[in-house]
Amino acid sequence: MGNLKRLATVLCYSLLLWQLPSMANNLDEVSLLTEGYPPYNYQGENGELQGIAVELLVAAYKHSNIDFDKSTIKLQPWPRAYRSVLQGTNTMLFSMTRTLSREKLFKWAGPISKTRVVLLAKKTSHVVISTPDDLTQYIIGGIRNDIGLLLVRELVADSGQLLTSPYASSLANMLNLGRIDLWAYEENVAAHFLRREGLDPSDFEAVYTLSEAQLYYAFSINTEQNIVDGLQSILDQFRSATKSTDNP
Repeated sequence: MGNLKRLATVLCYSLLLWQLPSMANNLDEVSLLTEGYPPYNYQGENGELQGIAVELLVAAYKHSNIDFDKSTIKLQPWPRAYRSVLQGTNTMLFSMTRTLSREKLFKWAGPISKTRVVLLAKKTSHVVISTPDDLTQYIIGGIRNDIGLLLVRELVADSGQLLTSPYASSLANMLNLGRIDLWAYEENVAAHFLRREGLDPSDFEAVYTLSEAQLYYAFSINTEQNIVDGLQSILDQFRSATKSTDNP
């Protein structure tokens, strides 16, 4: 969490000082979508969108001299937002895990951060997963089109084992109440939702790692390439700046 805060702080100041190539002027024509996925993107107590992915994007818009208001970012349940960027025009969704199965469905700019997708269980349930074959005896919860559930579908043949919800908070409570045995989700994000529901993340444990990957900004496939390239250029330059900060 400390690295995420430092990354956001350095970005907000350094991007305004560095002479970076600006993105195309029509960046403001791109529809922006996100979901509640803390600490990367989420709605704070004051109702304003927050998180490292949000702050990265705000800084990029400022550098492009675009008058940008975070309220223009639409917060939607993941299944709806995913469908919109998959089928829409000039649309961008964040934060999305970049995988081989998704690679040709979108255009990508990033990475935003590393990510670890796991299967979570209550410690008191004493679940042990040694191989994917062990999953056949459990009910697994996830969000439709979320990377966690997509990865589980590759391992589990019986769809009757899977229980879906559009809301992570619902899945956190289902896991706690024993309605599901395992929750397929990003590890840091799951911990946040457990705390939000008044639960102690230390009462739960990751019993199986589904994926270690990276989060990106995902654009609809028909988005103009110069828009994607412009954002990518800024992110690349920022990584160079942070490396210089870490190694004076």
